[in-house]
Amino acid sequence: MLVESIAFVLVGLVTGGAALLALPSYFRAARALTLGTALAGALLGGAVAHFCADGRYPAVAVAASALASGVLTSLLARPDLAAGRAPAHRHHPHRAGAHRRHRPA
Repeated sequence: MLVESIAFVLVGLVTGGAALLALPSYFRAARALTLGTALAGALLGGAVAHFCADGRYPAVAVAASALASGVLTSLLARPDLAAGRAPAHRHHPHRAGAHRRHRPA
């Protein structure tokens, strides 16, 4: 389990680093938060896969570690705040009373 844990840590750091390098404008949170989330996701996903597979398939555990790390890291992505994106397509101001439907009497 020690070698697998080291592999999980490496997978988490690579996933977090790749996310920060590939899409830096999507991750407005602190770099430590992104790397920490990727690392925690890799360790948690790898440990769960290791115990579910009873330690027989370390490659499956490492793959599950990468998947969990990627999924949890993607939760931090904010493409709506990325540079070059105008947030004007969302949250249109409503006219007073335009959202209500009146039933004919």
